[in-house]
Amino acid sequence: MGENLKRTPLYEEHVAAGAKIVPFAGFEMPVQYKTGILAEHNAVRMRAGLFDVSHMGELYVRGPQALDLVQYVTTNDASKLVVGQAQYSVICREDGGCVDDCIVYRFADHYMIVVNASNKDKDRDWIWHHGEKFDVQLDDKSEEVALLAIQGPKAPDIVARLTKTDLDAIKYYHFAEGDVGGVQAIISRTGYTGEDGFELYVAAGDAVKLWRMLLQEGAVEAIIPAGLGCRDSLRLEMGYALYGNDIDDKHTPLEAGLGWVTKLDKADFIGKAALAKQKETGVRHKLVGFILKEQGFPRHGYAVRCNGELGGEVTSGTVSPTLQQGVGLAYVPSESSKIGTEIEIMVRDKAVKAEVARPPFYKNGSVRKA
Repeated sequence: MGENLKRTPLYEEHVAAGAKIVPFAGFEMPVQYKTGILAEHNAVRMRAGLFDVSHMGELYVRGPQALDLVQYVTTNDASKLVVGQAQYSVICREDGGCVDDCIVYRFADHYMIVVNASNKDKDRDWIWHHGEKFDVQLDDKSEEVALLAIQGPKAPDIVARLTKTDLDAIKYYHFAEGDVGGVQAIISRTGYTGEDGFELYVAAGDAVKLWRMLLQEGAVEAIIPAGLGCRDSLRLEMGYALYGNDIDDKHTPLEAGLGWVTKLDKADFIGKAALAKQKETGVRHKLVGFILKEQGFPRHGYAVRCNGELGGEVTSGTVSPTLQQGVGLAYVPSESSKIGTEIEIMVRDKAVKAEVARPPFYKNGSVRKA
């Protein structure tokens, strides 16, 4: 491992559990444990899995103009948030390219912007730079905060036994602050798997205690620790985008299928003019989901043929462990982006038939969106 790689507060727990450690987003992270990616994937789909996502960045915005800054640097409309609600959003450049995707949390007296680990410093500097013209206080709490994600249909039962907080009152993309097993936590009903569960933000010094407690309490449900490998296969079954693969600064949120979090009717924000112009003229390429109609393993970087001609590229792909079928995301010409359109994925120079499909590919997840 490189000397400059960071470690989360749970690194020693992963090593003790026999995890295979790999470099990821500047950290030494577990890609899988002794159980293997398939077992971890199935545990999350059927029971519960526990992820360490403490590498994510937490940026705090306070002050009289906190909302104004959040509105200016993100595409979604944060003015619609009530205290205890979270919102998926995108941070854009002036040309509309995506700096990062993020989740904005509204507290009574501040906002928390959770960003991807690989972009944390870039995002922080970008927001801090634009924050100079606003009356705000900005804090990077990433080193002080650990984040555990307990996901799966049995996850709420496990957490419920460790807290007096009314979990049923926490709706999808909402959160509460409460005690979980003696640890103060932000209990957020969010996740990246398509299953019900919570992301628990705690002080870095409490991470090991809570990690062990969740695994011990969840033993009756056969909970297991889960790594980056199954996190990727789980999110792909849902068609969730990953920054660096499916979202990047070369594409706008409109091209990435994120028009639903791009509110062009709100006050000015970074990239608004470019995005409004693009919406008027139309996008040339669009990120779509696809399902293979034949056997094959679609991978990042594979070419896509539309109408017999090379015209796109796979950004993320896998063989779904649950569906036993190749699925993925790809940029294709707009004229080939309609659901049901036949395309071909070039798998090792062989054209494999596929069809543009609307995610989620796995439709039986336990996530509660109502």
